[in-house]
Amino acid sequence: MPQHARPTVVLVHGAFADASSFARVIPELTAAGVDVVAPAVPNRSLVEDAAYIASVVRAVDGPVILVGHSYGGAVITLAGTQDNVRALVYVAGYALEEGESLGELQGRFPDSGLADALVYTPFPVAGSTESGTDVSVAVDRFPALFAADVEPGLAAVLAVSQRPLAARAFTEAAPVAAWKTKPSWGLVASRDRTINPDVERFGYERAGMTTVEVDSSHLVMLAQPKAVAELIQDAIRSTLDGSDQADSND
Repeated sequence: MPQHARPTVVLVHGAFADASSFARVIPELTAAGVDVVAPAVPNRSLVEDAAYIASVVRAVDGPVILVGHSYGGAVITLAGTQDNVRALVYVAGYALEEGESLGELQGRFPDSGLADALVYTPFPVAGSTESGTDVSVAVDRFPALFAADVEPGLAAVLAVSQRPLAARAFTEAAPVAAWKTKPSWGLVASRDRTINPDVERFGYERAGMTTVEVDSSHLVMLAQPKAVAELIQDAIRSTLDGSDQADSND
């Protein structure tokens, strides 16, 4: 494929959300002529979720910019090793190191306030006598922790339409870290109460990413979609210009 063909943006949502969390970013991108794919992440296992997103990426005919929000950042850290991925964009996300789990990275920093709002619910696992455990956010705590600057009516809807994350995803180690070989950008949501913003900053700095900070909640894509879209456009422009991440930092 041509190195500088216009890329497709693949948007990967995180835990406690679905692809509609990008509902306000997608029009910003499509209005600029960007092709977008926003798949549903199973949210069952880090490795399995990444394998699924990798299959979505491989099905795209041409280069891809892979964008991950929150847990989706961990997913793109694995899936981003696909040959047609040109760049990674982390949005209030986890940038894991090879061999590191979500729990390990998060455990190095003070809790954001999310931990005591989590709800654990068993679910049946096909072919097993053991139950899995779904993790979600208490409905009454969700708006303040997840979507403080999203309009209250929408935040209330999001609170009752969560896509839970299986607990096993928190303890699985990342077998690879795509940011080591792909240029990467990171957005810190500085008023994030779901992920400690220092977790985001640490991961981005460790990876040598081009980083921006936005004064917003965890659901920055809904609260400030233009800022998110602009960062994605920066990554697109870099791939089209043939410039690398080092150039972006100059």
